[in-house]
Amino acid sequence: MAEDFQFTEIGATGPGIVTAAFDNQVAYCTAANAPVTARVVQAVRDLLERGEGGALLDAIRGWTGAPLADALPLRIAGGIHSLHLKGSEPGLAAIYENREGTDDAALASAAIRAHEADLLPWLDGPPQTNEAGRSSNFIAAMLWLTDKGLPPRFDCLEIGSSAGINLMLDRYHYDLGGVQVGPEPGAMCFAPEWKGPPPPDRHIEIVRTKGCDVAPVDLTDPAQALRLKAYIWPEHTVRFERMEAAIAEARRAAPDLVRMNAADFVEAELARPQEPGTTRVLMHSIVWQYVPEDQQRRITAAMEAAGARATPERPLAWISLEANRVVHNHELRLRFWPGGAEPVLAARAHPHGAWIEWGAAEA
Repeated sequence: MAEDFQFTEIGATGPGIVTAAFDNQVAYCTAANAPVTARVVQAVRDLLERGEGGALLDAIRGWTGAPLADALPLRIAGGIHSLHLKGSEPGLAAIYENREGTDDAALASAAIRAHEADLLPWLDGPPQTNEAGRSSNFIAAMLWLTDKGLPPRFDCLEIGSSAGINLMLDRYHYDLGGVQVGPEPGAMCFAPEWKGPPPPDRHIEIVRTKGCDVAPVDLTDPAQALRLKAYIWPEHTVRFERMEAAIAEARRAAPDLVRMNAADFVEAELARPQEPGTTRVLMHSIVWQYVPEDQQRRITAAMEAAGARATPERPLAWISLEANRVVHNHELRLRFWPGGAEPVLAARAHPHGAWIEWGAAEA
């Protein structure tokens, strides 16, 4: 086993960190009921540990960044999954069908040797894990914010929007611990396993959504859609159904998505006039770790400066759903101005929306 890194800092670097990142990802996938993805990541980890060579494994082994923040294990897992989805490497079926008694490392090694040129570009950028199930967290957060007295009309800004699936969250229906929100039946319906008290039952309206991404994905392009599907953990079959529903919705009416870095986008949108009686909200899920530190600082400064100018008629809120790599789940944290600038841990959640453990603290 690698050195026992605790990953209290997701941006950790140093000797042994690559193998430790793969160990952490295996534990994370196991906790999220994703045994097949855990097997793929473990197989690559075993190849790294035993010193198997080749351009791909050498590139992973010599990673100079922060491998967990960069989602390095999931970059290669997505590439390997793409081979399976395209039928390019039939031997991988033994892993993806979750058969027992197979030599996963040998199967992964054969796939890498045969398709190394195709796999290397998968290391060039982070995964595009656009998951509609996470929108349940955003909606629950808006119910909570409304209960705190903020106007129930939301102007939503999302960074790291990928294909913009969560920008279409007003087209979905939600059953959140018995609280019903959204059109029926909706383009999709979400009813996560609810733990704890239900969120406040309030009427909300989403008046606008707009998002950005440094490499936005066009859902209507089959090749780009296939790349998104490769990042879906294969054991979670419902996520493929959601992806098809999202593709249909994007063809009907594309989400408002621009190519822009997160800091530039937030600064530009916060400078735009805000209608009275609306709550402007910044939201993001599983993206903060990919935002460069200088942009993180700019976003935080811009939000806090705008928060200082916020009024009850024009309030500002910040909803984040990000990974906690120590406890292997996600945390829904909320801030709002005026009156609630200190972050509140509202819930813990499954990474893909299967469950939400609600426990919003009083602000």
